[in-house]
This record gives sequence, structure tokens and C-alpha cells, in this order.
Amino acid sequence: MLSLAKLRTRIRKLVVEVHVLFLRHVWGMSIGKGSRIALGAKLDRTNPRGVHIGLNTGIGTGAVVLTHDFVNTRHVDTKIGNNCHIGINAIILPGISIGDHCIIAPASVVMKDVQAGSLVAGNPARVIETGLILGPWGIRNWDGRK
Repeated sequence: MLSLAKLRTRIRKLVVEVHVLFLRHVWGMSIGKGSRIALGAKLDRTNPRGVHIGLNTGIGTGAVVLTHDFVNTRHVDTKIGNNCHIGINAIILPGISIGDHCIIAPASVVMKDVQAGSLVAGNPARVIETGLILGPWGIRNWDGRK
């Protein structure tokens, strides 16, 4: 018989997958296959078609991805690459482009574009490390190491 913990994990995985389908098909966001978005993540619904997330990217709870700037009255595209990890409570400002294989540390505020293979942290976010090659959801130390 299935343990309660395993059942809870399976149900949560299903709920997260349905959440991503909802964001794709109801809100019209561009979200790549295999991406995981926490239920508590906040993706901008003012300009939902401006959200572009690559394949196998993970976005933590409380993370904010903005695509509109109320003060400057503009709606722009915000892009996150493949195999990225966006940490808990990170904020990505409108119009930012994050390359493939990037890690955005928890509570970072990304105000400038991030080159592929970078780890950024802080407020404002600064490059801490470069040359990263990450696995799905931005996991380091995966089987296909650099």
C-alpha cells in the first residue's frame, strides 16, 4: 500500500502540473515542457503573454516575474532560459532576459540581463559565478557534468 507521504507527493506533483497547464492555456504564458512553477510563485497577469520560460526551469515559491512597469506605462517581454533555477522570493523586473543554465539566488532582485551559465545573487543581483552547466530545474551536480 502507498504511504501517506508518497501519496501526498504524487498529488502535489499533479497539482503543480495542472497549475502550469492553467498558466499556459488560460493565461497564454509561454512555459516550456518540464518546467516546474511553485504554486506560490507570482507570474505577472497584467501582461501574461510577456512571460517566456524555457524548458526544465524551476521557479520557487514567492518568486515574482514581472512583465509590466506601471510607472513608465510599458508592457514588455521577460524571458527565462532553459535549465534555470529561480530561488524563493527572487524578483525579476520587466524586460529582463535570463540566459540558459542560470541560478537566481533566493531574494535576489534582477535588474539587468543575466548571461547564460551565471549564478547571480543580491539586491541588485550581481554575478557570483559563471560557466555553469546545469541539469533540469537548475540542479547542479547532475549526471551530465561539465
